[in-house]
Amino acid sequence: MSTHKGTKPPARVRVGRAVAGRAGKPVSVISGLPLAAGDLAALASRLKRLCGAGGGVRDGVIEIQGEHRDRLVEELRQLGYDAKRSGG
Repeated sequence: MSTHKGTKPPARVRVGRAVAGRAGKPVSVISGLPLAAGDLAALASRLKRLCGAGGGVRDGVIEIQGEHRDRLVEELRQLGYDAKRSGG
């Protein structure tokens, strides 16, 4: 595979699940998005509406309350990201 000078490799967007520090409640976590803070917040709002859930952006990672990994991966792929489900 040849790489062209000045081109970035596609971002590795991962959609995982976390429960630590959340009283045992699952949260879908999206990491690896190459976006500025404002764009992350806008995307988080769109994904929260899609899932009908709360959430937000913390430390450059989007968190959506509940188990929505499959739906989120599908939506991110439609938006052009190379999203993959991570974890069990």
